[in-house]
Amino acid sequence: MSTAPEIEELEAQERRLTLARFTHDDAWSLGTLLVELARARKAPVAIDIRCGGQQLFHAALPGSTPDNDAWIDRKRRVVERYGCSSLLVGSRFRAKGTTFEESSRLDADTYAAHGGAFPIAVEGAGVIGTVVVSGLPQVEDHALVVEALEKFTELR
Repeated sequence: MSTAPEIEELEAQERRLTLARFTHDDAWSLGTLLVELARARKAPVAIDIRCGGQQLFHAALPGSTPDNDAWIDRKRRVVERYGCSSLLVGSRFRAKGTTFEESSRLDADTYAAHGGAFPIAVEGAGVIGTVVVSGLPQVEDHALVVEALEKFTELR
């Protein structure tokens, strides 16, 4: 299993992957890019993209299960609450010598600070949505989202 990037690298990813804009068409492009990357790896994942509370893209690839959708919801809520990636939130708790589950005072059935949910941030607007992957180990879920966002920004 991969180890999580350091907190500084996670924060740098979020700064680097802030977008100039993000539209419904962009959600489709990013989502289909994620599907292509996941299919090339035969990754059994579910993918979800939301903006302003609206689901703009969802895909469930072979091998994914309804449980992945529950993980998507729990990880997405962490991004919505904290404004940063679910992996970064969990890493910050671990850096303090505790865990999200022990110290956040949030219901673990509703929130999960496990990697795979990433904020969609737009310059001048802040976090406007989320992109989430579930089905791989948490560091790999996160890495897949970051890879897709990096490719997405290169294509623009």
